[in-house]
Amino acid sequence: MRYSSSRTWRMITSRLASRHSAHGGHALIYLDNVQLRGYCARVDVCVRRLPRDCMTLVALVHRTHTVLAQHLPVTPFPARPSCFLGHPPGKPHRVKEHVVKKFVFTAVACVTAVSSAMIAVPASAVEIPTLGGPTVLASGLFLPLSLGVGAGGKVYVSQNALGALTRISPDGTTSVIARANPGDELGAVSVRNGTVYYSTNTQDHTASALYSLPLDGVAAPIADLYAYESAANPDQVNSYGFVDLPQSCLDQFDPAAPTAPVSYVGIVDTHPYASLPLEDAVYVADAGANAILKVGYDGTVSTAAVLPAGDPIMVTPQIAAGAGFPACTACFGYRFEPVPTDVEQSGDGWLYVTTLPGGPEDASLGARGAVYRFNPADGEVQFVQGGFVGATGLAVSKRTGLIAVTELFGGPKGTGQVSVFHPTLTDRTLQIPVTSPSAIELVGNSAYVTTNSFVAGATGAPQAIGKVVKLSVSLGGD
Repeated sequence: MRYSSSRTWRMITSRLASRHSAHGGHALIYLDNVQLRGYCARVDVCVRRLPRDCMTLVALVHRTHTVLAQHLPVTPFPARPSCFLGHPPGKPHRVKEHVVKKFVFTAVACVTAVSSAMIAVPASAVEIPTLGGPTVLASGLFLPLSLGVGAGGKVYVSQNALGALTRISPDGTTSVIARANPGDELGAVSVRNGTVYYSTNTQDHTASALYSLPLDGVAAPIADLYAYESAANPDQVNSYGFVDLPQSCLDQFDPAAPTAPVSYVGIVDTHPYASLPLEDAVYVADAGANAILKVGYDGTVSTAAVLPAGDPIMVTPQIAAGAGFPACTACFGYRFEPVPTDVEQSGDGWLYVTTLPGGPEDASLGARGAVYRFNPADGEVQFVQGGFVGATGLAVSKRTGLIAVTELFGGPKGTGQVSVFHPTLTDRTLQIPVTSPSAIELVGNSAYVTTNSFVAGATGAPQAIGKVVKLSVSLGGD
């Protein structure tokens, strides 16, 4: 199903996607930040859902974020009159340039950070986290956005940009054991009982599937995820876009203008991002569907949970002007889409989910990433913790309840961090500097983390310098 132009336009959504390109012979990464057509023509913003004539390379992450920060100043949703204070219409509020820099992830930095902080949680439940290592298991990876750990210390990691599933043996040797079709993305890697699970999707997001790969076996599709999304469209129950615009303002929109829709419900889209195989099914965090899907081992697909739309973000006069909205939209709220990126099970059986906020992944619009949890028995969704920047992965200790979240653009310099907290004490968070972490798994007394996952080089394109790192940890591993 193709998108109509009126439904295609979403002011900003945030899903990481990869796209192969002939440019320089490398696979180039696109951020799914959908801008308005007129605005996009003036800046180097890379988008997935824009018309082809407006699709410009977005790998210039720092330039993208700088422009967005300059033209899209956003503050928490207040009473309407205050949005004009301090920033008169027509004068953009300048935000300090965010430049992606390369930082080295070392044991010293991690150990220092951990030893100088502690999480105050019930003594009977958890211990003070400590960290040791790291040991680099593999390097030179291109966009390693997901990983799983199997028996005997074998690690399976996706190189999303290459459409490859890579196995890392305990001795450090690597081998590609599965590939997507040429030009397609491979991700959502997980492992259970010797079987590896992963997903593939096309770059136009009109096809996606979940696969299983038994030990020393042959990969086979389990379910057609896009077919389910096309038929069910789980997040059509959510409303996105402007909130409570008066009719007098609605009348000022030009139906023929290439602007974001005034409001819309969830559209058909698919981008499986993470998977979690449990006894009854494989749960898939679909960043396109804005939902967690439950895939039975017989191939039956159903909706486990739909993530709620985020709180409205106030549209300032600068946003309205830059986006081509009528001036009357200033000081009204715009509700963005939630974007699930990982799913893990806790000791009480609930499933925890990280989400991107529907906007730039860095902090230019605020630290709006979040962790939710839901009851797989009835789909009840509860908010757990917010304030993350680029939350793309999490690990949950079933024994202690501690949660670790990878923040791709977290930390004071926006270069990445892992945040550790307990859901009963969300005001106490341990933050560990890690360069561009995207995925994390907790196994026994070890944490496996993908680092340097999205670090721009001199040309602005992401580099094939991703790593899988193993650390000894006392987060209450399972």
